[in-house]
Amino acid sequence: MVAFAWIAAMGRVMLYHTVTLRRALGASLSLFALSYAAPSMAQQASVPDDSPTAEDDLHNRRIGPDGTIIVSAEGLRQFDLLAGTDVISGEELDSNMDGQIGEVLAHIPGVTATGFSPGASRPILRGFSGERVKVLVDGIGAIDVSNTSADHAVSIDPLTAESIEVLRGPAVLLYGSQAIGGAVNVIDKRIPRRVPAEDVHVDAMVRANTVADLREGGASIDLPVGGGFVVHADGLYRKTDDLEVPGYVLSDNLRADLLADADEEEEEGELEEAEELREAANARGRLFNSGTETWAANGGVAFFRGGSNLGISVGVYDTFYGVPILPGAHHHHEEGEEGAEEEHGEEEGAETVNIGLRQYRADMRGDILLGDGFFQRLKIRAGYSDYTHTEFEGDEVGTVFDVQGIEARAEILQNPDNVLRGSTGVQLYLRDFAAEGAEAYVAPNRTEQLSVFTLQEYGDGPLQLEGALRYETTDVDSVPLGIERDFDGVSGAIGLAYELTPAFRTGVNVSRVSRAPSAEELFSNGPHVATQQFEVGDVDLEMEKAWGVELFARGTLGPVDLSLAAYRSWFDDYIYLSETGEEEDELPVFQYLQQGATYTGIEGQVAWNFIDTPGFDMTAELRGEYLDAELDDGFNVPRIPPLSLAGALEADTGNITLRGEVEWFDDQNDVAPFETPTEGFTFVNASAIWRPLPSDPALSVIFKAENIFDEQGRRHSSFTKDFVPLAGRNFSVAVRMSI
Repeated sequence: MVAFAWIAAMGRVMLYHTVTLRRALGASLSLFALSYAAPSMAQQASVPDDSPTAEDDLHNRRIGPDGTIIVSAEGLRQFDLLAGTDVISGEELDSNMDGQIGEVLAHIPGVTATGFSPGASRPILRGFSGERVKVLVDGIGAIDVSNTSADHAVSIDPLTAESIEVLRGPAVLLYGSQAIGGAVNVIDKRIPRRVPAEDVHVDAMVRANTVADLREGGASIDLPVGGGFVVHADGLYRKTDDLEVPGYVLSDNLRADLLADADEEEEEGELEEAEELREAANARGRLFNSGTETWAANGGVAFFRGGSNLGISVGVYDTFYGVPILPGAHHHHEEGEEGAEEEHGEEEGAETVNIGLRQYRADMRGDILLGDGFFQRLKIRAGYSDYTHTEFEGDEVGTVFDVQGIEARAEILQNPDNVLRGSTGVQLYLRDFAAEGAEAYVAPNRTEQLSVFTLQEYGDGPLQLEGALRYETTDVDSVPLGIERDFDGVSGAIGLAYELTPAFRTGVNVSRVSRAPSAEELFSNGPHVATQQFEVGDVDLEMEKAWGVELFARGTLGPVDLSLAAYRSWFDDYIYLSETGEEEDELPVFQYLQQGATYTGIEGQVAWNFIDTPGFDMTAELRGEYLDAELDDGFNVPRIPPLSLAGALEADTGNITLRGEVEWFDDQNDVAPFETPTEGFTFVNASAIWRPLPSDPALSVIFKAENIFDEQGRRHSSFTKDFVPLAGRNFSVAVRMSI
């Protein structure tokens, strides 16, 4: 606990010495800024079996040798509370690579994305987003503002990932109280995770596509320098142009509204306004102001000795992306329009909104071997973030968001040979938030959170029992408003699993969770230009609580891999953002409300390896998900994904893997008040992975054709679905190497 206390003290110091730290990080990162992207690195050369970190290689596997699920939470040998977990790595991660984490994971059952714009798309798990989904890097939060609004990008780039874990259900008690929502845990190696077998280990990836003229590339290097030290450096660069889309940019309903408005303007003699509305209604083929430009760099060093390791890293993430604006929305800040017209020339009169985001980050990780007693290891993890997010209206600075924060955790792991296995830990989170500008819609505030947790597993036979318990105390205050709220919450879960075979398990999880409202849910009150909403919080919000039940079956039965889960959640005081039908400052008013809600869903995936010969494999896959969510007043919860199904056929010869896939999304007509329905769509995709050197599978070329028939699709879960459609026909190529 001494180390943890030191981390907490240093975090408070760093929060008040932001400028000095920023300069130090900037100087350190200048050594790495010339390198490009760190690709997904699941196939780094392995270390000898007796290496203290050799076991880490298992954690990227989806199913262990005995059919159990293995993730980075190695304190639990099997841990069926993770029954809702998916882990993607290697070629699966490379094949689904995208600039936004939400898009990388959208093919997983139960996962979709906010799809606000090509530059901002956060994961949605089982219909939950925002505060109910934590996005982590190696177990520590992103410490940005992506949870506060859908237009804010996540400051973790998927290209640097070694693997990504999707945790749903009670598993999230490892990291926070949002057990009903879930967490996305990005495992990277900005702090080296192992000693390379080579003198120098290099990973590299380049990627390009046609739908946005993507240019992306990067590399990483791991260098053992002797004495147990390993040095790491990586960097990335990505640029895209405006997105190509099928047909009209706007939905049929929105086009009809704009054309009707144009007729009214014309009748009143406003011919110029009428023409602008008609041009916006008839725009097609290209999503204006949707380009992105991103770069990032990280450097780290780790020391390995006697089964223990300690490492640190510094990094910077920088992105600038366009935010498409709802046509016909006349925002009250007009000064940005002139700059937009000068910059773009075309689309006269169109107001542009862009977001520039930069995060400086420092991380520390320690793993200390304690011996063969009851406690085996002590793990320490800490991250510090200095984050600035600027919203530009044309060439003018609109609003600036600043966040300084630290998150730290210490966890002691029991020996896996004990009858009672598990881990116990403590976690600290501090965040200072400030916004300046005409649209600083959230008052300056500070959040302090302290948590203690334990997760335990009992039983070696066919029947296993698991339990989890977490206590969190949260203080949220805003000095300008003179408001301070304190919350204390207890969350718990219990799971019972039965092994039908050594490789197949079924069971049930029951959970009770409590979540404190966030500062944004409490203190929002003002216009938000990027989302084109006037957002209103409620300082009197109570803690959100929910009961949850999940039934699952998962594992391997002969040539079939199966994962199936059915779940139901009953919320008390569910917090949600809802359109009220009113307007303020010419913007629709969205208000945070609270009442009971019920979520019911089912999700699953089955893969049948029906041909398995020494030189040829063929597998058929089917996946699907369905979710229904209603408030106690009988209305639907806003932005709930529709029923979806997907089928695929994959053939593998060793050197070449071919895959064809069909994705079907149903209509969504179960809508909330003032929410528009969404038409269903079907995408047909194909891909090929070529390994040109049979003796070196680390070199691969990935070809993809997505939305081959150029069908129009819109995500119902997106705030911007009526004017930000999904991408049109896209051809892409990526080359990955590891030497």
